[in-house]
Amino acid sequence: MVQSNEFMLLFRLEPSTESTPTASEMESMKAKWGAYIGTIAIAEKLVSTHQLGWEGRRITSDLKEEEGIYIVNNITLGGNMVVKAKDMTEAISLAKKCPILQMGGSVEVRNILPM
Repeated sequence: MVQSNEFMLLFRLEPSTESTPTASEMESMKAKWGAYIGTIAIAEKLVSTHQLGWEGRRITSDLKEEEGIYIVNNITLGGNMVVKAKDMTEAISLAKKCPILQMGGSVEVRNILPM
């Protein structure tokens, strides 16, 4: 298979129902995310990005539905971004600047294979 020059950044974090950020903290984080996404967009490396909500249902292989989002070891997927990069090293460099890292989250970088 031909390797694409697109990579998906998967943003993972620990959901918290115990502590709610203040309005000031929320504004600060929004500004950081805006700057992060904006920098990638201005460099013409942004393909798409999505923040995921907290409501959802899971469908299992036997077609049963389960209420809620997938959380393992108290970590869930919070969103994703598809970026253009010349290689994995450049994609990782973009990921290392992600604000989710300041929130105690993580970024998984995956190459995208054409279908």
